[in-house]
Amino acid sequence: MISKVQLQKTLNHEQPDKIVVDFGSTAVTGIHVKIVEELRSYYSLEKKIVRVIEPYQMLGEIDEDLMDALGLDIVGAYGKENMFGINNHLPCKEWKTPWGQIVLVPENFNQKKNEKGDILIFPGGDQSVAPSAIMPASGYFFDAIIRQEPIVEEELDPKDNLEEFSFISDEDLKYWQNEIDRLSKTGKGIVVSPGGTALGDIALVPGMNLKQPRGIRDISEWYMSTLMRTDYIKQIFEQQVEIALYNLSRLNEVSGDKIDVIFICGTDFGTQTSTFCSPEHFNNLWLPYYQRINNWIHTNTGWKTFKHSCGAVETFMDRFIDAGFDIINPVQVNATGMVPALLKQKYGKNLVFWGGGVDTQKTLPFGTTNQVKEQVLKHCKIFGKDGGFVFNTIHNIQANTPIENVVAMFNVLKTFS
Repeated sequence: MISKVQLQKTLNHEQPDKIVVDFGSTAVTGIHVKIVEELRSYYSLEKKIVRVIEPYQMLGEIDEDLMDALGLDIVGAYGKENMFGINNHLPCKEWKTPWGQIVLVPENFNQKKNEKGDILIFPGGDQSVAPSAIMPASGYFFDAIIRQEPIVEEELDPKDNLEEFSFISDEDLKYWQNEIDRLSKTGKGIVVSPGGTALGDIALVPGMNLKQPRGIRDISEWYMSTLMRTDYIKQIFEQQVEIALYNLSRLNEVSGDKIDVIFICGTDFGTQTSTFCSPEHFNNLWLPYYQRINNWIHTNTGWKTFKHSCGAVETFMDRFIDAGFDIINPVQVNATGMVPALLKQKYGKNLVFWGGGVDTQKTLPFGTTNQVKEQVLKHCKIFGKDGGFVFNTIHNIQANTPIENVVAMFNVLKTFS
């Protein structure tokens, strides 16, 4: 239970005995399947085919032996279905990726190539309907295919954008209970990503799991709608939160204190240099709904709430705190205003920084091993003081990152054990 205890200290802003490390517990803290295979080879672990745990971004499953080799402290509970609405668990089948790697994918991971050699994948694995995502022939992950029907303004119905949200069934609740019970035996900290609590996450807006998505499904149209159709978006959020609170209450009934952290939302509010919206608009549209979810969790459970937002969001940190979030990720320190020492000084007593360990846009993929070591060491010393820091990179480790840089990162982390 050492890892779990260290995570709890960290979450409570107490100095842990080691820096807690997470890779693989969520869809925004993972490692590309190609790098997982290379890490297994580097550490001379059993040669085996790596399972794709999240096929949209092609993240690899990190088995127990690799977790031990890397010194990881956290495990994650994922839903039964992946982003494409396909059962993401056994049985699996082998699939050769465009870059030549053999991986394990779900049995209904039905795909085909187009005339350009791109990989098309289908919602629910149903090839009788239009594909919902595409992996370019030279790519390493999927992009959503926008299937927006022409919008007839007077016919817009918020229910169409709620099709993917539903009250949890007894069968699904049993799945979550079994999965969390299984993970609780590892002695690691547990992050649960139940889904349904993300408000306007553009990775989800296109409805890649839906065979015929209705409502507003074009990303550009959605962004415009947050300004032009604010009342429509509020109606979606209102009903979504009602469903989410019911589902969270049932999850709490069966799993309660076995859960340490719950992933709430991956909606991004930042670009490289600024925020997507004004503080006033955030307060009007998102804040009340985030508060309802987070307040319920803090009143009824001991869970800590996890907010993902890329970009230059330093000016939104107080708003995330007001919304009730305990954790911010990925801590994009290469964006404007996201200075590690400033973030720690201003917000470190109220927010846990889950990420920010090393830059995945420049340093980790393109820097030298010494540059990687220097940045990891620097950021760990800043963020790790007095707890409140879980090491992760700035978002997922991508496919062609040099393995020597990844290993250099983990070697530095072992000095903080």
